Amino acid sequence: MSSTSTPLPDALARIVERFQRRTNPKQRYEQLLWYAKRLKEMPEADKVPENKVPGCTSQVFLTANLEDGKVWYQGDSDAQLVKGLVALLIEGLNGSTPEEILQISPDFIQDTGLNVSLTPSRANGFYNIFQTMKKKALGYHLGTASQPLNN
Repeated sequence: MSSTSTPLPDALARIVERFQRRTNPKQRYEQLLWYAKRLKEMPEADKVPENKVPGCTSQVFLTANLEDGKVWYQGDSDAQLVKGLVALLIEGLNGSTPEEILQISPDFIQDTGLNVSLTPSRANGFYNIFQTMKKKALGYHLGTASQPLNN
């Protein structure tokens, strides 16, 4: 199913399968916009510099909390397609342990087919968002993240 070496969390695997059923870039973009519409609203108070994802052309904010050993993210972007990428990652990773998140390679984006549809700056943004999520998970894994993180 996946070309990635580590199994994906169930939610992320389901998302990859959804995108694999989309046969053209327009359908993939529509799927991303659908995720963007479903994204839970992020409180304005959390849209602060320390929650900003570095290296993104658009404004992207991300927070993480650890509850019962599982990571729960919240995020937002001012660009709809990027917001869809944020939502895809949040839906796919929420409820995973820090260890599970750290094992995931960003290569799963190739399995979605989105890598061929995204502009280079959006593909770079996806990678930066994903790396920020992994960095927040790593803080919990190492026990260095403050409790709660960014909230």
